[in-house]
Amino acid sequence: MKTVGIIGGIGPESTIEYYRFIIEGYRDRQTSGSYPRIIINSVDLSRLIGWINAGELEPFTDYLCAGVEQLANAGADFAVLAANTPHLVFDQIRERSRLPLISIAEATYDKARELGLKRLGLLGTRFTMEAKFYPEVFARGTLTIITPNESERTFINEKYFGELLQNVFLPETRDQLLAIINQMKEREAIDGLILGGTELPLILRGADRDLPFLDTTRIHVARIVDELLS
Repeated sequence: MKTVGIIGGIGPESTIEYYRFIIEGYRDRQTSGSYPRIIINSVDLSRLIGWINAGELEPFTDYLCAGVEQLANAGADFAVLAANTPHLVFDQIRERSRLPLISIAEATYDKARELGLKRLGLLGTRFTMEAKFYPEVFARGTLTIITPNESERTFINEKYFGELLQNVFLPETRDQLLAIINQMKEREAIDGLILGGTELPLILRGADRDLPFLDTTRIHVARIVDELLS
């Protein structure tokens, strides 16, 4: 049986979701009654936020690489970053890691193609919305990534760090996020939406909508379970 290593704590609530969903998905497909082997390395979110806010990607990358190396030393066969924003430096980590890594952006791209989507909105932290890792991956199949406008990105980022990462999920914030999504649909003709922050499904799950929402946590977990069972 393979063992997955998870860089978690970015943030804590979504790491719990990863753990629950991996076990659930594994046991749905494994008839023996066994449980998956999971190692979680919960890193210091405050240090990562400090580096990324300062634009210091070198220590940000080094810290995550060290975390992946700890997973390798603990016996993991492959690893994942259980959040979207750290994928800013995913390629650099992959180059330096002795473990295979599963990308959340690549898994989401495969799901978008499976659904036949072409123009996808992207919500997440400002770092995720303004970074190139989603557009570059999706350009492989001529899929277009659309982000909110500047004021909308500012609002989403403030709520993400000020509320969602603090495990605060307010109905008024949910309503405002849904309003932004509807405006993007009217303004940009998006045909799907990437929940590019692993806390976003926690506030938007179950919302009434007429667009497919790509829950990156669920999509990433499905790819993890595939690898565990391969």
